[in-house]
Amino acid sequence: MGIDFHSKQNRLTYTTRVADRSWIDMMKSLLTVEHISNALDIGCGGGIYSKALADMGVQTVIGIDFSEPILEGAKENCKDYKNISFQLGNAYDTGLESQSFQLVIERALIHHLWDLHACFKEAHRLLKDGGVFIIQDRTPDDCLLEGDNTNIRGYLFELFPKLIDEEIKRRHSSQTVIEALQEAGFKKIEEVKLWETRKVHENKAQLLKDISERTGRSILYELDDQELSLLTDYVQKKVTKENNIVEKDRWTIWKATI
Repeated sequence: MGIDFHSKQNRLTYTTRVADRSWIDMMKSLLTVEHISNALDIGCGGGIYSKALADMGVQTVIGIDFSEPILEGAKENCKDYKNISFQLGNAYDTGLESQSFQLVIERALIHHLWDLHACFKEAHRLLKDGGVFIIQDRTPDDCLLEGDNTNIRGYLFELFPKLIDEEIKRRHSSQTVIEALQEAGFKKIEEVKLWETRKVHENKAQLLKDISERTGRSILYELDDQELSLLTDYVQKKVTKENNIVEKDRWTIWKATI
């Protein structure tokens, strides 16, 4: 059935976490944050990473998303940050002025998009000379790793192999991303891998609640309620730790500069 990003019921689904130290350390290794005065977070969701950029020292951050309810959640999540603002828009046409930003970031966005060329051309248009474009997403290889106490996502495809084709269809290979970046005009492109801590669950019950509520996991909206119940039972049996479960996802990050 897929997640309805425009449903008010889902407005807070991407506001319940904070960016982990593993992500912050990776960004600091890729960027000279103290030299970045402004950044654009396209597909900002609940503002988790807009907030992280501000905490890292970026002076002003604009978050763009195509969902009004999601933006409502983001504004609530970042209400104490006077240097973060949000507006409605999309990755193909943000409506913002050309050559306005030193940093454009798109995290967990491109698997929702089919036209990478148009998306990356828009990012290229928005960046100042010497600006940096950060894309973070999962390739098919990242998604289909075996499940364990850390990679909880792996159990989803182990139990429901029917979702493998669905997942692969919406994911872009590294080669596809790099070629689209080159076609959009980006010159220097780097690629790194990151095991990002998604969440530390105090106990197994907390993990199972997170799954049963489909919190921040769009792929779980492909399951009906009965299948979701089967998944929680399966994870209950497969995860051997009872407390302090550190859930991680593997990501690919591309850094491109003009």
